[in-house]
Amino acid sequence: MGRLKQRATGWLRFGLITLSMCLFLGKVTESQTPVTLTVATVNNGDMTIMQRLSKVFEQQHPGIRLDWVVLEENILREKTTTDAATHGGQYDVVTIGPLEAPVWGQRGWLLPLDSRLSPAYELNDLLKPIRDGASFDGKLYALPFYAESSLTYYRKDLFARAGLVMPAQPTYSDIARFARLLNDPAQNMYGLCLRGKPGWGENMAFISTMVNTFGGRWYDEDWRPQLTSKPWHTAASLYVDLLRRYGPPGSSSNGFNESLTLFENGRCALWIDATVAAGSLFDSKESNVAGSVGFAPAPIGTTPRGTQWLWFWGLAIPAASKHADAAATFIEWATSKQYIDLVAKTSGLASVPPGTRRSTYEQPKYLAAAPFAALTYQAIMAADPLHPTQEPVPYTGVQIVVMPSFPTIGNQVGQLLAAALVGDLTVDEALGQAQAATERVDRRMGVGSNK
Repeated sequence: MGRLKQRATGWLRFGLITLSMCLFLGKVTESQTPVTLTVATVNNGDMTIMQRLSKVFEQQHPGIRLDWVVLEENILREKTTTDAATHGGQYDVVTIGPLEAPVWGQRGWLLPLDSRLSPAYELNDLLKPIRDGASFDGKLYALPFYAESSLTYYRKDLFARAGLVMPAQPTYSDIARFARLLNDPAQNMYGLCLRGKPGWGENMAFISTMVNTFGGRWYDEDWRPQLTSKPWHTAASLYVDLLRRYGPPGSSSNGFNESLTLFENGRCALWIDATVAAGSLFDSKESNVAGSVGFAPAPIGTTPRGTQWLWFWGLAIPAASKHADAAATFIEWATSKQYIDLVAKTSGLASVPPGTRRSTYEQPKYLAAAPFAALTYQAIMAADPLHPTQEPVPYTGVQIVVMPSFPTIGNQVGQLLAAALVGDLTVDEALGQAQAATERVDRRMGVGSNK
C-alpha cells in the first residue's frame, strides 16, 4: 500500500507538472502568435510614408502584423463611420479627425487613450488646439498623426514673369486678379485650383472658410440655418465664378489629392488648400515645381475670422477592436517623436508629419529645411474652433460643425454646390435647396452639438 501510495503520488505530481507545462507552453504559443491589426486610413502622401515605414514597426514588434485598408477620403469616412456605429469590429485602427473624435468618443464608439500611453510618449508635447480637438470631456480619443490649417500656394516664377507681388496677407480680390492674369488654358495652365469634389471634408472644407471670412456662419445662435444669407451667397458665387473662369476642366471632380497632383505638375498658378501639402510641393522628387513654390496665408474677405481651417488626421481605436493593446502600441509609435525622426532620416526633414508637436517647431534644422514651417505653425495656432466666425455661433469648428448630423448636412450641401459649379443649378437655387435640406436633416436628426 505504501509503495502504491508513493507511486500514485508520483504519477499525480508528474501529471500536475505536465499539465502546468502544457498550460505554460499554450500561453507561450498564444503570445507568440502574431496579432494582425486592420488599419483603415486615407490615401494621402503622409499615410503612404507611414505604410512604408510600418515595416520598421513590425520588426520592432514581431508579435504584431499590419493589414492596411487605404481608401479615398469620402469612402474612408463612410466605411469607418458605419463600422464604428454598429460596433462591427472590422477595423482595429481608424483614421479620423476633429469631427469624429469628440462625437464618436461621446457615443462610446472609441476607446479613451490617456491611460494606454507610456510616459515616453510626451503627451504634453502635442499642440493644444490639436489635442483639444481630439478630446471630449477631458478624455483623449485620437492621437494626431498630422495636423493642418490652410495656405495659399502660388508659382513664384509666374508671378515674377507677370510682374506680380503676393501680399503678406492676400484678399480674395487679390486672388481673383492674380487668377485672371495668370490663366492660360492654351498652355494647359490654369489661374486657380480649388477643391470641387463634393463632400463635407472636400469642397465644403474650403467653401466653409470662404463663408466665414465673408461674415457668414452655418447657424445663428438659435440653431437656425443661414445658408440663404448674403455671406453664403457672396462666398458661393465667388467660388463658382473663380473655378468656371480660371479653374481646370473637371474641377467638380477634384479633391485634395487631384488638386495636389495638378499643382505639382505645373497646371495651377494658385491653389488654396491644406498646409500639409507644402512638404510634397517642396520635394523635388514629388513636385515638378518644387523650386518655384511660394507660400502665403489663406486669403481673407471682409474679416480674418475663420479663413484658415483647422484639421488633423488622427489614429483611434474603435471600441469593438479585439486587439486594443496592440493597436495602442502601434498608434503610439506612429504618432511619436521617434516616428517623426524616422521620417526625417528616410524622407528628409521637409517631409515629416507637420502640425502635431511643439518640439517639431523648436528644431532649427526643421525650420531651415521647411520654409513653410513657421507659416504652418502660425496658421494652426491662429485658428479658433471656439470662435470661428464674426457673428457668435452655438457650435464648435472652423470649417465643420462638431455635431453628429454634420456629415449628412455637409455632404448634401456639397452635392448642391457641385451642381451649381457644373451649371445644373444656379447659386441661388443651390443655396435655397441647401437651406431646405439642412432644415429637414435638423428636424429628423436633431440639431445641436449634444444631440
